[in-house]
Amino acid sequence: MREPAFWHRPRSWQSRLLSPLSLLYGAVAARRMAQSGVDAGVPVICVGNFHVGGAGKTPTVLAMTTLLRELGEQPVVLSRGYGGRLRGPVLVDRGAHAAADVGDEPLMMAARVPVVVSRARADGVGLAKAQGASVILMDDGFQNPSITKDLALIVIDGARGLGNARVFPSGPLRAPLPPQLKRTDGLVVVGSGDAGDAVASRVEAAGKPVFRARLQPDAQIVAALAGRPILAFAGIGDPQRFFRTLRASGLDVEAERAFPDHHAFSPDEIASLTAQAKRQGLSLVTTEKDLARLGGCTPVRSGLAITAFPVTLQFDDQRALRMFVTQRLSASRGP
Repeated sequence: MREPAFWHRPRSWQSRLLSPLSLLYGAVAARRMAQSGVDAGVPVICVGNFHVGGAGKTPTVLAMTTLLRELGEQPVVLSRGYGGRLRGPVLVDRGAHAAADVGDEPLMMAARVPVVVSRARADGVGLAKAQGASVILMDDGFQNPSITKDLALIVIDGARGLGNARVFPSGPLRAPLPPQLKRTDGLVVVGSGDAGDAVASRVEAAGKPVFRARLQPDAQIVAALAGRPILAFAGIGDPQRFFRTLRASGLDVEAERAFPDHHAFSPDEIASLTAQAKRQGLSLVTTEKDLARLGGCTPVRSGLAITAFPVTLQFDDQRALRMFVTQRLSASRGP
């Protein structure tokens, strides 16, 4: 899905026209969020969004994986497997599964942490625990009430914020903001910009922590791409953030191509990208998630390689986050 431009305009006739549908959608979503879920039997940390589209959720999940392991925990990621055909529950196997089976994000994350895909999230709890999970790390699912969450950590982009802050389809919000804020335990603001300041202030006013973080590119990849003109392409929630990250790393992005989130690239599209890159003397660069959907295929038919550009999430105050997570895990386990 490609986000409509009016989602990021404060006033638009399209938003007003869709307001009746948003009222209905929002009422159903809020009522659903109020339902109770099953107790997983181990602590559940959910990394989610208030809105549809990208904000840095996957890097946050991987950063939380590292933090939990440092605390002596054994995290297992539980994902719905968006874009995959398998309903699950299934343990993602990078040797046997493709993105078309389990989704691009689970396939990418499975290189670093066990990932269970289950269309019905509650059905995946048992398989996650069978993998030795001491903590279940939910990738998305904040608005889904099927599993009781011990910690809900919400991710927003500092430059984009919540767009027009209206409920789908008038805007990007998955549910009205008040019930979402009520169930938020902590907020992660990724990157610079002040678009997320308003919601961050509301979270802080409720006595909940706000953590600032930034995407850190892989230094070796940056060095390898330095001085080479680049054709960057991405089919993620916010392709422009990827392009900005490349330029902020000092790289020469000569051309860029944006595709819808979770886009399934056709052979003709890849042939077109490689032909353009070859014709203009450019290096093809994309995200890890996009490369997962391509099956890691480098080189492609033309013999031109595609370079993945990995990033990790770095928190400004890692110690504060560590203390917060430790306290929540301790509270969830009782005396």
